[in-house]
Amino acid sequence: MSHDQTRYIFETNTIGVENEVLNVDDVLETANHFRCIDMIIDHAKTTLSENFIKDLHLTLKNGTSDSRKEGFVVGDYKKVPNEVGGMNTALSEEVPGRMKELLKEYNGKKEKTFEDILDFHVRFERIHPFQDGNGRVGRSILFKECLKYNIVPFIIDDQLKMFYYRGLKEWDYERGYLMDTCLSAQDKYKAYLDYFRIAYENNKSN
Repeated sequence: MSHDQTRYIFETNTIGVENEVLNVDDVLETANHFRCIDMIIDHAKTTLSENFIKDLHLTLKNGTSDSRKEGFVVGDYKKVPNEVGGMNTALSEEVPGRMKELLKEYNGKKEKTFEDILDFHVRFERIHPFQDGNGRVGRSILFKECLKYNIVPFIIDDQLKMFYYRGLKEWDYERGYLMDTCLSAQDKYKAYLDYFRIAYENNKSN
């Protein structure tokens, strides 16, 4: 959906369409995503948990056609193998154990740096725990954890998408790709904060 269509749904809870066909799932997921943002803000300071991550997925996919598909579990881990960008991900039977291990390691760190949060994100996306919606849930978690640790959050827009995917793929060999992409996205977000005169710590990744 376009920026203007998304804004129209948010501001008026309606959508106007002229000479255009919109996918119902796109409209539903856009509206559901607003609820996910509310969840993130309400739980910004809480410890990240499996239940919260599953609730995010349930909120995002609720009412979509995926929620009616046989074998597609909304709000729970995948039952069928999937992939992302041509790369294999965790098998469905591996997901519960790997998610518990990932969260235990991440939550075991007393303070999280910007790099720690990105590392969690990369590992989450490589597990790809849900049948669909992993990128949106994963980036929502990124936003939440930045808020928790007083780091300016950011949004990966269409202009940065390809750089973002490259950063995910190359993380093990060159972390600078993803770090720089996310810092660029953060600079864009800081411009919004400046416009609305919202104070923040004026440091890179902070």
